[in-house]
Amino acid sequence: MHWKTLSSEYISNHIYFTARRDRCQREDGTVVDPYFVVELPTSATALALTADNRVLMVKQYRHPIGEVILETPGGFIDEEEDFTTGMQRELLEETGYAFDSIDYLGRVAANPGVLNNYTELYLAKGGVKQKDQQLDHNEEIEVVEISLDELIAMVMRQEIKQSLHVNCIFFALLKMGKLSFTG
Repeated sequence: MHWKTLSSEYISNHIYFTARRDRCQREDGTVVDPYFVVELPTSATALALTADNRVLMVKQYRHPIGEVILETPGGFIDEEEDFTTGMQRELLEETGYAFDSIDYLGRVAANPGVLNNYTELYLAKGGVKQKDQQLDHNEEIEVVEISLDELIAMVMRQEIKQSLHVNCIFFALLKMGKLSFTG
C-alpha cells in the first residue's frame, strides 16, 4: 500500500535538518494533512575493532537528550561518496584510526515515521592509529577503548543508548559469531 503525495511544502531547508509538510492521500481516499517528514542524508556507523581486538567507542554530548553517551563511530555520508568510503572517512576523522577491513552488515531506518534516511552498518577490523582526530566544528568527541566483553555487558545493561548503534553492535556480534540463536 502506498500513499499519494498531493502537495509538499518545505518548512526548513538545511543540510542536516530539511523538513517538509506533506498532504497525502491513502489508497482508501482518506487525506492525511499534515504529515511531517524530516529529510536527512544517509548515515553510517561501525563497530570498530583495533588490530589487538579492542573496541573503539566515541563519547559525546547529545544535546537533544542532554546527555553524554557512548556510541559507535560514524556520521553522515557525503553526497558524492559511496557508503564504504564515507564510513572509512568518518572512522579516520572521529578516531584517527584506519582499518584493514570494513564489512557491510546491512541498513536500518531510525524512525521511518518521521525520518526519510537510512543508516548503513559496518564492522571495521584491524584498526591502527594513523593520525589525530579531525573533528567538525560542532563535535567534541572522546575516543574510548573497551574490550568486547565490556561492550557486550554494557549492551546487556542497556548503557548504550543510541538505538542505531545498538543495531550495529548486534549485527556485528552475529557476524563475528559472538551471538547465536537457537530455535
